[in-house]
Amino acid sequence: MGPSFQLSFGAVLALIAVSTSEPVRHFLGPRDEGMIARAMRHIALLLLTGAVIDLALMPIGLYHFHRAGVYGALANVVAIPWSTFIVMPLLASALILDIAGLGGPFWWLAGVSVDVLVGLAHWFASRPGAVNLLPGTDAWAFMLFVSGGLWLGLWTGRIRWAGFPIAAIGVLLLAMAPPADILVSGDGRHVGLVENGGNQLFLLRDSKGGYARDNLMEFAGIEAEPATLDKWPGARCNPDFCKVPIERSGKVWHLLMSRGRDSVAERSLVAACEHSDIVISDRWLPRSCRPRWYKADRGSLANTGGLAVYLGKGRIDTVAQTQGAHGWWHSSPFHVRENGPSTTN
Repeated sequence: MGPSFQLSFGAVLALIAVSTSEPVRHFLGPRDEGMIARAMRHIALLLLTGAVIDLALMPIGLYHFHRAGVYGALANVVAIPWSTFIVMPLLASALILDIAGLGGPFWWLAGVSVDVLVGLAHWFASRPGAVNLLPGTDAWAFMLFVSGGLWLGLWTGRIRWAGFPIAAIGVLLLAMAPPADILVSGDGRHVGLVENGGNQLFLLRDSKGGYARDNLMEFAGIEAEPATLDKWPGARCNPDFCKVPIERSGKVWHLLMSRGRDSVAERSLVAACEHSDIVISDRWLPRSCRPRWYKADRGSLANTGGLAVYLGKGRIDTVAQTQGAHGWWHSSPFHVRENGPSTTN
């Protein structure tokens, strides 16, 4: 039931639902017309089914991967015939002619045709608004969309339209979902803080690129270039630690993050932990470091994986919660302090 199954099943279900609907069957019904008019109707149907499939798959892609393309249906109108009638015949001809050592020219043509296909993909991807980003969100909004989509796809007749408002509400809630306030990578080395308006990401470590940085940006649903944490209002940083106040709903949370490798006096560390609500570190921290709410160090992160912290909801989502009982993932339950979030005005 993972993303690959959901995308494949959603595409097939959308294709069947469209092609078996009464308006489409009437549109493709036999009539007295020329070959060109018939071909144009089939091209129009190809564009329609592509658009419907893109609309059906977009929320799935946004939920799991936090990004989705917009112009896929239009690109496929060109890409699918090009692949079917140009790329594949050239590849097949090259393979057959290789028996006699004559496949060279066809391999060259096949390479050119593939380059054209890739160029088409890059051109559509570079159009304004070609890719939409969405922050990570609750599963129940996604389930509303899935429930409405299944109703639309599995029923026939007018009753199927009862699923449309359910799916639409699910998509609306997905689009309106606020991003997490704090994002933490699985090793604790990369931490991102999301501005209150959700338009800017601040990173603990200055990175011009990289997989972890891109993941934090995608999960936050932010395309703007991230800023360094020292530009956060009220941030206090030295080579070893950063202490940052985060205000949410009139409350101030104090976050302590490590970023150095030098040893730190335990007494100073304990004092800093006591005055913090959340402590995040890529090191192993001593038990004497007891923040007011939650501690994420190398030991706990090995069990939980990456974190998404929602301060307003007092909730922490972990990668371990989405892994299931896979043989390669061994985790133990994690706990926050029993006294709950401690905040100050």
